[in-house]
Amino acid sequence: MPTQHYPQKIQRLKAQLQNHRVFSLLQTPQDLALFMSWHVFAVWDFMSLVKKLQHRLSSMNSPWLPPLNPLACRLINDIVLSEESDELPDGSYLSHFEMYLRAMQEIGADTTRINTFIEHLSVTGDIDQAFDAARVSAGIRRFVNHTLIEVNQDNLNRIMGNFFYGREDVIPLMFQSLLEKWQLDATQAPMFVYYLKRHIDLDSDSHGPAALKIIAEITRGQAQDLEQVNTAAESAMLERLHFWDALAHEIEYRANQELSRAS
Repeated sequence: MPTQHYPQKIQRLKAQLQNHRVFSLLQTPQDLALFMSWHVFAVWDFMSLVKKLQHRLSSMNSPWLPPLNPLACRLINDIVLSEESDELPDGSYLSHFEMYLRAMQEIGADTTRINTFIEHLSVTGDIDQAFDAARVSAGIRRFVNHTLIEVNQDNLNRIMGNFFYGREDVIPLMFQSLLEKWQLDATQAPMFVYYLKRHIDLDSDSHGPAALKIIAEITRGQAQDLEQVNTAAESAMLERLHFWDALAHEIEYRANQELSRAS
């Protein structure tokens, strides 16, 4: 989607996200590992957006009924296929979340919190208990809770706005900057490089355009529906900015601690 077609406020927020200071703070392998230990929660909660869209746009119930919009159904099912069960170079299959966990292990990022969170959530089904058990930071909790509130409110237009503008449209440039900044080699971190390149290709060439088609199919250009999409997009992007702000503060705090210990 050409930049000039975005609402002006969304253009400004997108620029702020792309130029956020958190990326300039990623100076050491430890910084990158900390970044990944936070961002993995955004990788996880993204799946709640995807699956809610699949539930709304395809026929998931029994007895089955035909989907109301076959094109939107096909597009979301294609997105879910790769997000939930993508093919790896060796011919095996993993969700993108599980790929990210493997990439974290390659980089040396701590997976304790996200693993504890998932374990407790699978047993209790309670998000707050899982957060408490994993001792997840307030910045992460705020971001994930915002996503889940949007999902649970079940407003299709708002979910689409969050999904496209808050995720599919901003992630490729973020991952491209990580690849360029760190000059990562596939021999050093094969899963991480594969994950980044895979997302850049999918989000730019496939998932992003597909999400736009879904929005066009569902809203049919109706002003009220598009306003809901845009309002949710702005909210999601603001929450991502808060998320990056909190992470930037954590990186700076840890760097200052290291300096204090060194002196």
